[in-house]
Amino acid sequence: MRPGPAPRLTDLAAERASGALLCDAGTVYLADGQVVHAESPLSPGLDVLLTTGGRLTADSWREAVDHTATAGRVGRFLVDSGRLTGAELEICHLGALFDAAWFALGPGSGPRGFQRGAAHWLGPVRPVGAVAVEREVRRRGKLLDSVWPYPRVDTEPVVLRRPDGHLPPVTRRQRAVLALADGMRTPAGIARALGRPAFHTLLDVRRLAAAGYVETPRSPRTPLPSAPVTGPAAVDFAEPEAPLLRRLRDAWRH
Repeated sequence: MRPGPAPRLTDLAAERASGALLCDAGTVYLADGQVVHAESPLSPGLDVLLTTGGRLTADSWREAVDHTATAGRVGRFLVDSGRLTGAELEICHLGALFDAAWFALGPGSGPRGFQRGAAHWLGPVRPVGAVAVEREVRRRGKLLDSVWPYPRVDTEPVVLRRPDGHLPPVTRRQRAVLALADGMRTPAGIARALGRPAFHTLLDVRRLAAAGYVETPRSPRTPLPSAPVTGPAAVDFAEPEAPLLRRLRDAWRH
């Protein structure tokens, strides 16, 4: 007998399921129907964001995992031991969750099955509704396509282009991306090296491709538009989900 179709995130939320939704490009964890964590090999995990960004040392992270991973209380240990404040953990965790959820649930990926009862070793931080997660995944897809509608830019090595004229200025964040564009690193690899969420790096790379700084991989039959859809402005863009994170944070406080 053939297995039935893999459950969707919203179906699992409706039945208040707990476990791990296994997807082609990641895993989404639920508890009582709410999303509590997500991870993807294409997205830097919470450990990378905290240690590469300098908020925690690698030793501090390892100590937390060694002491409490089996009990599923790594997040709680980081706060109780004074290594992070509760607000720091929540905001960084939400960033990692939405970043990984984009890859797990976005284009090119999809659910493969559900492992009931599975729980992530990080432990509870702050749950997010499945509807909010899916809404954010759709928003991110539209945002990327509005900047430069060539998704192969997201997955192939970032290759610098030889300037063929005057190019618009780049931001500090984008300069850091260009410095690591060695023709071998993908956007996900650059994000990991910088300790940044991968989606933000995808957005930077698409803006840089639109502006003519990096090559756009494409099939021979897919011409580029005559002008960029949206070029990068000479400002530092806010983090894509920052307004969403602020709304969620404020809702939790009241």
